[in-house]
Amino acid sequence: MSIMRGFFTVGFWTLVSRVLGFCRDIFIAGTLGATPVAEAFILAFSLPNLFRRFFAEGAFNMAFVPMFSKKLASGDSPVDFARDAISMLAFVLIVLNAIAMLAMPYLVWIMASGFAGDERFDLTVVFGRIAFPYILFISLAALVSGVLNSTGRFVASAAAPVLLNICFLSGLFIADWADWNIGLTLAWSVPVAGVAQFAFVWVAAHRVGFTLVPRLPRMTPELKRLAMIAAPAALAGGVVQVNLLVGRQIASYFEGANAWLYYADRLYQLPLGVVGIAVGIVLLPDLSRRLRLDDTDGAREAFNRAAEFSLMLTIPSAVALLVIPTALVSVLFERGAFGASDTAATALATAIYGLGLPAFVLQKLYQPLFFAREDTKSPFYFALVALAVNAVIAIGLSPYVGFTASAYGATFAGWAMLACLWWGSLKFGDAARLDAKLRAKSWRIVLASLMMGAAIWMTATVLGPQLQAPGSRVLALIVVLVAGIVSYGIAGCMAGAFTFSELRRLIRR
Repeated sequence: MSIMRGFFTVGFWTLVSRVLGFCRDIFIAGTLGATPVAEAFILAFSLPNLFRRFFAEGAFNMAFVPMFSKKLASGDSPVDFARDAISMLAFVLIVLNAIAMLAMPYLVWIMASGFAGDERFDLTVVFGRIAFPYILFISLAALVSGVLNSTGRFVASAAAPVLLNICFLSGLFIADWADWNIGLTLAWSVPVAGVAQFAFVWVAAHRVGFTLVPRLPRMTPELKRLAMIAAPAALAGGVVQVNLLVGRQIASYFEGANAWLYYADRLYQLPLGVVGIAVGIVLLPDLSRRLRLDDTDGAREAFNRAAEFSLMLTIPSAVALLVIPTALVSVLFERGAFGASDTAATALATAIYGLGLPAFVLQKLYQPLFFAREDTKSPFYFALVALAVNAVIAIGLSPYVGFTASAYGATFAGWAMLACLWWGSLKFGDAARLDAKLRAKSWRIVLASLMMGAAIWMTATVLGPQLQAPGSRVLALIVVLVAGIVSYGIAGCMAGAFTFSELRRLIRR
């Protein structure tokens, strides 16, 4: 029950953040469309987020959370360990920021050499230098969030990302009111949001007795061990970023493609964030504690129920992205500078990402099995396999399918990574074994999702004219989505994927 409450707490606040993020992206799409300024800002914003995979929710935190959880359970000076970690992390990131400011043109070229020689390149360099310090504050915020999550307190860390979208929306409205440059305003909103997020979680940690005041960095034996555990995870994260770089490089040679892929990414990131990230955040500290206590049965139960929860919400989401991508993109983004051709391109990428959504979510489920045991080497080797798959697919297909090769590469790499994680998890024995309840429900969830897909396709076909009319398309999309929710609930109960009592418990939570 406690782990499910954690899933719903993180999932709820992630949903709030993603909804606000959609509002933000709707305004950006309407204002900038797929113009050079839009592509420059999107790439500049991705720069700190690239390094974020190492220092925030990535390698550092994946190594820190299990170690902190174990110290917390044993009472072995967890606060001193956290203070040393935050001090060393801050020092490393300050040095990284100084280097990035000087090397920004080279970073931009590495990410999007197709920008060279046109206005997108210079704009990205300017926006990148403004936005990059975000990595310092968001990484420190992630570490403090790891402390809170390890104590079972998820609200503050889950709610903090909402501040990013509030800052973006505020910046957009202020820029429109004061006639400021939209691109520069968005770029400055990034570091401001980072400061706000860090302050928010730091105060929350302080209120529960974890006052993490940085001090002069020192390399303690615990930090050496942390670095040794984090290094393979950092290499794995680096491989993942190379995957993303391959996609961005290909997209940079097609005008507007980086923007189309970004908006498609925002759509599939909604269920990925609500389900996958929530599961990963809650499951890692829980598994770490159970494995320390040799509670194999409890670890297996937590893993299987997390898998059941993930499939119950992910499979229907993937089906919806495949069945009605044009309706989703058109209603959400097609206005102002974002035209019908942009909708068609973004919808195609959205459907391709939808094919990989279950794999992306289930990766978040399997990775904690390795990280909870401080095994960060195996995911690195698996990431190399995914990199090879992505490079072959994306580079090989780009002459034939254009910018969508990036989306195909990411999707196939996602499934390859999941297959490797599943194979690698077999060595963990009973803790990673799929129980009878999960196996029985999995195919029923797929069946119910397919029935839902048929229902929303028919509803969208009937409401086709309303989905295109400016005055009624939002209401029409809501009707389609409600039809999907209702049909999935009925089909799921009929197929035995879940019961009405389980649905009532989900709603109450």
